[in-house]
Amino acid sequence: MTSLLAIAALLTGKFMGWIWLDPIMGIVGAGLITRWSFLLMRDTSKVLLDCSADPKSMESIRKAIESEPETKVSDLHLWQLGDGHFGVIASVVTLRSKPPEYYKNLLKNYKYLSHVTIEVNQGEIHSSLY
Repeated sequence: MTSLLAIAALLTGKFMGWIWLDPIMGIVGAGLITRWSFLLMRDTSKVLLDCSADPKSMESIRKAIESEPETKVSDLHLWQLGDGHFGVIASVVTLRSKPPEYYKNLLKNYKYLSHVTIEVNQGEIHSSLY
C-alpha cells in the first residue's frame, strides 16, 4: 500500500507538477505503518502472554473432561498456537485412573484443538477443586 502511494505521488509530481505530494504520501505511509505495527503488537502480545484464551472455551473444555464421573480438572491452560489452532494442557484428578488418551477422546469434538496434553493423577478429589 505504501509503495502504491509512493508511485502515485511520484507520477502525479512528474505529470502534474505536484512535487509536494511525495512528502505528504510519505507521511501518510508512515501513519499506515505505525497503525499496522500497533495492531500487530496488540494481537501478538495477547498470544505471547497467553491472554487469548476464551473463558467460555476453557469452561466448555473443563466441563467435557469433568463429564466423566469422579473426575475434576485441577489445572487447565489454553493458548493460541496459530490462526484457528489452539493447544490445551490439563491436569486431571480422578478416583478411577484411565489413560490420557481416554480424556483426549472426550475433547475430540473441539476441532480447533491441535495439541492436547493430559496429565492424569489418581487420588482423592478435594473440595478445593470444586
